[in-house]
Amino acid sequence: QVQLVESGGGLVQTGGSLRLSCAASGRTFSSYAMGWFRQVTGKERDIVAAISRSGGGTDYADSVKGRFTISRDNAKNTVYLQMNSLKPEDTAVYYCAASSLFGPSQRANEYDYWGQGTQVTVSS
Repeated sequence: QVQLVESGGGLVQTGGSLRLSCAASGRTFSSYAMGWFRQVTGKERDIVAAISRSGGGTDYADSVKGRFTISRDNAKNTVYLQMNSLKPEDTAVYYCAASSLFGPSQRANEYDYWGQGTQVTVSS
């Protein structure tokens, strides 16, 4: 079992920045690839970014490339999502997730564990 707790969400103006954190506990953090997803009420949960077990491989949704950066610190059992140049369309609940795969995955059904989510709201 892996427990995931997100933090760092909030309200920010267009063009602003936020950094989300996801702290993991339970089984060995470095045994999991990690992902950040987001969901708007009434819509599907979409990939934002993913990172491999080691952190050497990353993958991003086209909509966030060049603005968001995913990283991880295996010594601290934490994955981060640095979000810059935020837009109103980035408003969503953001979830982190853990996958037993080696590499980053954009598929939600390949993730085994999920956090409770953190709200990000970008005002125009």
